Amino acid sequence: MFRERTKSFSIAIIKTLSSLPFSDDISIIRKQIIRSATSVAANYRAVSRERSEKEKFAKMCIVVEEIDKTQLWLEKLLKN
Repeated sequence: MFRERTKSFSIAIIKTLSSLPFSDDISIIRKQIIRSATSVAANYRAVSRERSEKEKFAKMCIVVEEIDKTQLWLEKLLKN
């Protein structure tokens, strides 16, 4: 279930940000948001393929880090 939610989240981010007008500053932020949002989905997907609990925990830490980055960039975009 969460695997599908992270995938849907990354697709929604891409679609939403694609509609923003072009400018240099927004373009930079848009790329950062797309990178981190898609990384959330990719790394969460990788969690299910890990060979040990330590690997699973490490990947989940990456997921948390990437969602935090996404939140940071979204906040910057809203203040822009």
